[in-house]
Amino acid sequence: MTRAVIDHHDGVLFDLDGVLYAGAGAVDGAVEALAELRRREIPCAFVTNNASRSAEEVAGHLTDLGMPASPHEVFGSAPAGVSLMAREIPRGARVLVTGSRYLRQLVEDGGFQVVDSAADRPAAVIQGFDPQLRWIDLAEAAYAVNDGARWFATNCDLTIPREHGIAPGNGALIEAVGRATGTIPTAAGKPEPVMFVQAAQALGLQAPLVIGDRLDTDILGGNRARFTTALVLTGIDTRESVGAAEAASRPDHILETLADLFAEDLAGATA
Repeated sequence: MTRAVIDHHDGVLFDLDGVLYAGAGAVDGAVEALAELRRREIPCAFVTNNASRSAEEVAGHLTDLGMPASPHEVFGSAPAGVSLMAREIPRGARVLVTGSRYLRQLVEDGGFQVVDSAADRPAAVIQGFDPQLRWIDLAEAAYAVNDGARWFATNCDLTIPREHGIAPGNGALIEAVGRATGTIPTAAGKPEPVMFVQAAQALGLQAPLVIGDRLDTDILGGNRARFTTALVLTGIDTRESVGAAEAASRPDHILETLADLFAEDLAGATA
């Protein structure tokens, strides 16, 4: 008997931007797909490189869009970035946060002393996406890195889907600091496999399906975690970019929309 793609998996690990929503609005078909997964009692987790919002805010946003979610289902790059920094920088050290209030709070909760300027001689800079970042914020990060501070990043996504189109992501802002310093940061988040593995373990999944819209983060990260991956064509990457990608970044499945998860005639279809 023919089976749908979802029938081969005991849970789904979703990317968010470009998969379930784009900016303030839901992606077409996402509400219906999440509702069907919930109806089938298939566990879902939301694995995002966006470091600007807390798990509570992300879950609230999804819920407001008609996709009820709980904070414990959200796995973000901001906590991953702070954990990465904590392995290399002693607690109590001064840290310059180039990012959101949420990231700043996580750094403070991690036992570090948050400072506002390179003049405070921070031991580290941690950079995460925040749509309110200014030129002076990037300049202060560059000053600190050039003065010897260790540089960490929550993620390196070059672009981010928004309601009006594709916008610069954290990776683009990182490149600005990198140009001014001649260095690159130590980065957490996708395509590192850690968040995918943590999410699967938290939900008790043995055969999760990773769904994303980016080959260089979602699909590469899911492949590195040794999970089955699916690229959905509602965000950044296309069938053409799949054809040009290296083997490590190619998905097991390509979905036109999330409705294809349940289509029996697509079962076994590969990229």
